[in-house]
Amino acid sequence: MAIQISPSILSADFAHLADEAAAVSPSADWLHVDVMDGHFVPNLTLGLPVVESLLKATDTPLDCHLMIEDPDRWAPAYAEAGAGSVTVHARAASAPVRTLREIRRLGARAGLALNPAEPVEPYADIVGEMDMLLLMTVEPGFGGQSFLDVVLPKIRRAREILDTREASVWLQVDGGVSAETIERAAEAGADVFVAGSAVYGAQDPAKAVESLRALAVEAAGGR
Repeated sequence: MAIQISPSILSADFAHLADEAAAVSPSADWLHVDVMDGHFVPNLTLGLPVVESLLKATDTPLDCHLMIEDPDRWAPAYAEAGAGSVTVHARAASAPVRTLREIRRLGARAGLALNPAEPVEPYADIVGEMDMLLLMTVEPGFGGQSFLDVVLPKIRRAREILDTREASVWLQVDGGVSAETIERAAEAGADVFVAGSAVYGAQDPAKAVESLRALAVEAAGGR
């Protein structure tokens, strides 16, 4: 699968989101939108109205990551609004399979997210219900954290599970992705990378995206 980069607007200037989206549009595959409710995670960011506005301001598909309580109730609305991908956290969903199916029915790619301490093996039997598996490489809730190398073995296990099942499921990592860490994650098997400050903290965000992609492609052996 091709390497993909999803810049996170959590590190962007919220007062100028349309401009920040445009700054990465020449090179980004996705625009990652962290939706936090202040309950599932301690931080509070943005919600559906901002996503709806952002969809009108950019042609880059939105990769909505819902760090919220009761995603079974709220996730379908993001897919219905036009998000290209909607990811819910396994530990927050009461009926993850049903929710993943509903996201797909509404036309979006469906993702399932696991926190650093959550094992991937319990979800091996439902990989066919998802389009993407997101492994958090920091504790969710805040941007700017350091990449947790303890997650690397889990990335490798997830890659083995996906390959064994011949599932065309993307393996995304989110948290602390930078020029110093992306190669380790790519070598372990990730193919979709969420990068916040490494992109929006750069002088040229679009060029930063391409630099990260080049590092990941080389580390992944050209895939």
